[in-house]
Amino acid sequence: MTVFLCSKCGTAITPELAELAAIPDVSDDERDRDKETRRAPSTVPRGHYAMDPEPWGPPCVAQDDQEDPKPAQSRGPVVCREEGFVIPAGSRHTVLVHPDGAASLQPLPNWENSNGCCGPTGDEGLNRACPCGAPVATLAADCFGPFELHLDPVRTYALSQ
Repeated sequence: MTVFLCSKCGTAITPELAELAAIPDVSDDERDRDKETRRAPSTVPRGHYAMDPEPWGPPCVAQDDQEDPKPAQSRGPVVCREEGFVIPAGSRHTVLVHPDGAASLQPLPNWENSNGCCGPTGDEGLNRACPCGAPVATLAADCFGPFELHLDPVRTYALSQ
């Protein structure tokens, strides 16, 4: 079992979690979304975590193929900005947990980096802070993308028990 802690203050930000061998496949079928929140099912089940080998979050870079763009994230929508269709070039190896698996995290002041229709899209950067105030994670919880929480691999660390 593993607990993830804030690199700044050492506070545990998750309970004990079991590692998954890979990121689970989650349905992106509209019928599987929550009827009230429109959120997709959580990418990672409660009580577990998975390492995401793909880049996550900003900076974003223009995709090579602008004629046939791919989703910005393997579990997300196509993203278009001023420079065209983009993909993330941020941190690799973020820790993916169920959004309720880090209940002590709070939105950044003034909901910084939390833009979205029904919740934060997660593509603007860190948007959740440890109780000490240090930004440590990115919540993706909008009605058109995945429902997941990414712990930053530099701002958090694992303690295996």
